[in-house]
Amino acid sequence: MTLDSYAAAVADLDPAPGEVETAEVVVTDDALVKAFVLGPDATVDPHEHADATNVFHVLEGEPTVIRDGEEEALAAPAVVENARGAVHGARNDTDDRAVLTATLAPLH
Repeated sequence: MTLDSYAAAVADLDPAPGEVETAEVVVTDDALVKAFVLGPDATVDPHEHADATNVFHVLEGEPTVIRDGEEEALAAPAVVENARGAVHGARNDTDDRAVLTATLAPLH
């Protein structure tokens, strides 16, 4: 038994090139933590959350994180705050998988 929700959530995820697989790591009334596993050349399309803060935690690999038109390749571990209304996304320009979690709070 472990307190770690991450390992079990992503253990079976193995996206093909260009694909993204997801898993819910934590779901409560107040917050959602979702894992995004990006295969090589995969993209989480830029989007926004008008009523919530979204925090990326880069846990594996080196995805390029996009926020309000800026892009930066970030090696794990890294944390990026995406304030309410910020347009954010990520892509994997490498040959290895990249994993990040996105924490969304508060949930409405």
